[in-house]
Amino acid sequence: MMNLSSEEKSLPQKISEDIIELILEENLQPGDKLPNETILSERLNAGRSSVREAMKLLASRNIVTIRQGSGTYIASSPGMVEDPLGFTFIGNKQKLINDLLEVRFLLEPSIAAMAATHADKKDIKKITALCDEVEELLNKHEDHTQKDIEFHTAIALSSKNVVVPRLVPVINSSIPLFVETTGGSLHEETIETHREITNAIASHDPLRAQDAMYLHLVYNRKRIQLSQK
Repeated sequence: MMNLSSEEKSLPQKISEDIIELILEENLQPGDKLPNETILSERLNAGRSSVREAMKLLASRNIVTIRQGSGTYIASSPGMVEDPLGFTFIGNKQKLINDLLEVRFLLEPSIAAMAATHADKKDIKKITALCDEVEELLNKHEDHTQKDIEFHTAIALSSKNVVVPRLVPVINSSIPLFVETTGGSLHEETIETHREITNAIASHDPLRAQDAMYLHLVYNRKRIQLSQK
């Protein structure tokens, strides 16, 4: 589909682009509050109703979150909608799991190596805390899926590569499927490899981090293959 020319865009569309420019210029971060309609109308030289419609467009693209009675905020993952790759509509879940695993083998060992190279003290502290939380949940035999997702997301963000966080949905979409398929049977292996990945990143050892992540995925692949026989 061709992009609309500026003449073909509606006024709310044009204003929404102006708001995006404002967000970038002011370096607003997820959770930051945007100026109210009155202020935006004055700054953008636009009517309040047009600004309101522009905000609805941005909300539909998951760039902002509108909270009634509170205001409008930058979304937690601006521009990244839920299930952006449409995995929900892939009927053959077994093939989806196998194909996601292939992609994770291509991506995650290198991401772990980048994290080991670029992670700062704050990143390492967060990764370590999440590693501890996943281990605690596993030892209690409680659902660790969400914390597992946060652990891998923190590693991706620590790569300091602006593209890598946009690939996180591939990783995040696969984790619940992997946990369900393996039946949570990779208890010790998950604890062991998560800890090794964490220690490698904390030691700023890219090769060790890459190998640890690769081993983590190998354990998953073996268990998935067994479950599919």
